[in-house]
This record gives sequence, structure tokens and C-alpha cells, in this order.
Amino acid sequence: MGSFAPYDAVNPTILTVPGLGGSGPSHWQTLWEDARPDTIRVELGMWNTPHRNAWVTRLDEAIRQAQAPVILAAHSLGCLAVAWWAELSPQPYGWPVAGALLVAPADVDRDGAAAELKGFAPSPRTPLPFPSIVVASSDDPWVAIDRAHSLAVDWGSHFVDAGPQGHLNAASGNGWWREGQDLLDRVIAASSDRRGRARHPSEARSILAVNATDAAQSHYLGQSAI
Repeated sequence: MGSFAPYDAVNPTILTVPGLGGSGPSHWQTLWEDARPDTIRVELGMWNTPHRNAWVTRLDEAIRQAQAPVILAAHSLGCLAVAWWAELSPQPYGWPVAGALLVAPADVDRDGAAAELKGFAPSPRTPLPFPSIVVASSDDPWVAIDRAHSLAVDWGSHFVDAGPQGHLNAASGNGWWREGQDLLDRVIAASSDRRGRARHPSEARSILAVNATDAAQSHYLGQSAI
């Protein structure tokens, strides 16, 4: 996975990466952006007619311009943009992207996938060079739960089954989505130690995994995919 790069012990910049159509005013990404000064949307452009290489380029520009370290909070097709960025823009482990929360990744490989999704197929299968969580719903119309779990395995991500919550978007009625904020905090904790250095992958995985104490307190009882 490459060397472990040191970085300044500063608060990370949270970059939200919306999916097809962008995220409206009631979407958790928009609410996080409005409420958290550390959270900024990546303006990918062409929200209704996405192009893989254009999205990856825009994402790369946002990552390079942000105050590192960067934590990505992606939704739906935005998760595929993150995976393709990691595939096409290799980085040392944990730098400049220190971690990612990948929510409801769209299944771009399934038969009958919308034309707007097919340009992102096939889904990358290379492990991501940073700690990450994939969270998915058991009744998501855009991705079957088993397929979401498979993507988590390919990407080396911890997997969380959120139960029946649709596409985990505004229509799911999650509002601020406190559980998502808890998962984001877990990614941030896994990304670096108190000295601001990237954690070893095995240490990061242990932090991402839900232990017995966390499970008793958490809304989601996730199972690790790695």
C-alpha cells in the first residue's frame, strides 16, 4: 500500500461527494455542509449527465486544493467517483485522502443500470489506500445489500448494514443523520493518531470495526468486510 506519510496534526477537511443529480436541500450531505465549517461540497458539475473522467478530475482538483488531511463523505454514484479517483490517482496510504465514508454506492454493473451510471462501469476492485466504511441499506433500489457488501470487500472497507432505509438520501427521512455522523467520526478516528500520523492499516481496521461496547450503543450493528 505504499509508505505511511506523516502530516500536520490538524482537523481534517470533509469533502462531500454527491451522486447523480447532486444533493438537494434536505439531503444529509447538504445539511452537514450547512452546519459544519469543516465540510465542503465537491462541485463535480454535470450532475444529471455525469462523465467519469470529468468527475474524477474535479474530485482530484478539490482534494489537491483542500487543507489536508481530507476525509471524503460520498453518496451513491459519488462513491464510484471516489473509487475511480483512487484507481487513477494513486496515493501513498493515508495521504492526501486520510479516509472515506461511502454511503449507498450505486451498482453501475448490474443489468439494466441507468445509462448515466454505465460510464462508471466496471466498478474498480482495487483496495482503497485509506481507511473507509461502506454503509448500505437492505432495501436500496440502486444497489442490493449483497452487492454493496461485495464492493466493500473489494475496496477493503468496513461494511455496515443500515437496515431498510431506502437509498439513504433525503427520501429516507434521515435528516441530519446522526448515525452517519457517528460513522464519519469513526473514520476520522481511524485515519490518524493523536500525533497526526496515519495509522497502520491493521490499527485503522480495528478502530473501524464495531466492538461489543459500540454495538450496544450504535443504531447500526455492522459486520466487518475485511
